[in-house]
Amino acid sequence: MTTSTVQTSTDSATMTSFDNVIINANLATFSKQYGFDIYSDNQEKSTPYGQLMNAAIGIKDGKIAWVGTHEQIKPHLTHYKNDQIKDVDGNWVTPGLIDCHTHIVYGGNRSNEFEARLQGASYQDIAAQGGGIVSTVSATRAANEEELFAQSEKRLLALIKEGVTSIEIKSGYGLDLESERKMLKVARALGDKHNIHVSTTYLAAHALPPEYKDRADDYIEQVCQWLPILHSEGLVDAVDGFCENIAFTAEQIKRVFEVARSLDLPVKLHSEQLSNIGASALVAEFQGLSSDHLEHLVEDDIKKMAASNTVAVLLPGAFYTLRDTKLPPIEALRKHQVPIAVSTDCNPGTSPLTSLLLAMNMGCTLFYLTTEEVLAGATVHAAQALGLAKKGKIEVGYDADLALWDIARPADLAYQMGLNPIAGIMVQGKWRETV
Repeated sequence: MTTSTVQTSTDSATMTSFDNVIINANLATFSKQYGFDIYSDNQEKSTPYGQLMNAAIGIKDGKIAWVGTHEQIKPHLTHYKNDQIKDVDGNWVTPGLIDCHTHIVYGGNRSNEFEARLQGASYQDIAAQGGGIVSTVSATRAANEEELFAQSEKRLLALIKEGVTSIEIKSGYGLDLESERKMLKVARALGDKHNIHVSTTYLAAHALPPEYKDRADDYIEQVCQWLPILHSEGLVDAVDGFCENIAFTAEQIKRVFEVARSLDLPVKLHSEQLSNIGASALVAEFQGLSSDHLEHLVEDDIKKMAASNTVAVLLPGAFYTLRDTKLPPIEALRKHQVPIAVSTDCNPGTSPLTSLLLAMNMGCTLFYLTTEEVLAGATVHAAQALGLAKKGKIEVGYDADLALWDIARPADLAYQMGLNPIAGIMVQGKWRETV
C-alpha cells in the first residue's frame, strides 16, 4: 500500500490568500483523489483512509481551498498572523464526523423498559403493552418546545464533543401535526444555536398513535397530508418510515414516499430490523438515500440497493441494546459494493447511545467491520446517506468541517472505548470549543 502525495498549485497569490491554514498534520481524507478506495480489487494500489502524511490545509470562506504538503505552505507562513495558523504537531485531522441516523429530540425516559428487557421482555412484548415508541410519544407531546430543547440539547452536546459536525434528527415521537412540527422546530433550533448542520427528517410513519388504534390506513392518510404542510414551513429535508411487522407495511410506506417524491424530497427507511417484508427493495425503487438497520436484508435487495446507490446504514447500538444475534449481511454488502454508514441511532428505547466513537467500535466488534469501514461510515458514507454533497471528505471545494485528534493512527478512533481524543473541531472554517 502507498501513501499518496499531492500536486497542487503553490503560486504565491494562492498560498497567501487563505483565511486559515492547518500545518504539520496527518490527514485521513476519505477522498478518492488521495487514494481512498475501500472496495478496490487491488488494495496495494489504494491508500488506507486516503491518508496524507506531513500535510497542510488552506481554508477560505468556510471551504477547503487547498490541500498539500507542509513543505509547500511553509515558505508562505510569514504572510499569516499567528491566530490564522494551526500547527497540529503531527496529530490527525479527519472530516468532521457525521451522525446520519438519530432520534435525539424526544421527551421522557425509558430506563424502565431497559429493566424489563433484562427480565426477559422482548421489544415486541414491550410495544404490545403500550410501551416502546408510544410511551415516548406521550412524554414528547406533553413537553413544550423549551423543555424538549433542554432535554435534547444534552444529547447533542455529547455528540459534538466527540467531533460530530453534522447530524440527522428525525421526528416521529409526535404522531400528530402539532407535535411533529414541534420536534422539527426544536431540531432546527439545536442546529442554529450550536452552529452545526442538522438534517431534519420527517418520520411521522414511525408508529401508530393510540387514537388511531386499528386504523393504520387512516393514520397514513394523515401522515401524507401533514407532509406538504411541514415541508412548506421549511422543516423537512427528507422523509423516513418504519417498515416492519410491528409498524407499517411496504404498501403503506409507499403512499408516504409518493407524496415525498411529489415534493422532490429524498427518502430513507427503517428496514429489515426484525423481519424482511421488502422494505429495502421499496426504498431502492424510490432511489432512496439510505436503508437502515438491515439485519434481515437479503442479497436480492442488496443488488437493488447497489443499483440505486442507496447507502446501508448500520446501527450497532440497537443491535447491542436488544441483544440481537442476527448479523447484517456484511459480506454481501461488500460484494456488491454498497456504501456502508455507521450511526448511533440515538433514541430512548433501543439505542440510548450518544457516542459515535463507541458506535464505530461496536461496528468493528459486533459486525466485524474494519476500522477503515467504520470511519468511512461516519464521514464520507454518512454524508452520502444524508445527501450532503460537500461534506465528509477533506478535498478542495468541500466544507471545512474538520476534527482534530490526538491519536497515533486513525484506527485509534474505533479501538479506544471511553476515551475521547478530540483536540479540536472546525465548523465552516472556524475553530470552536470542544468542551
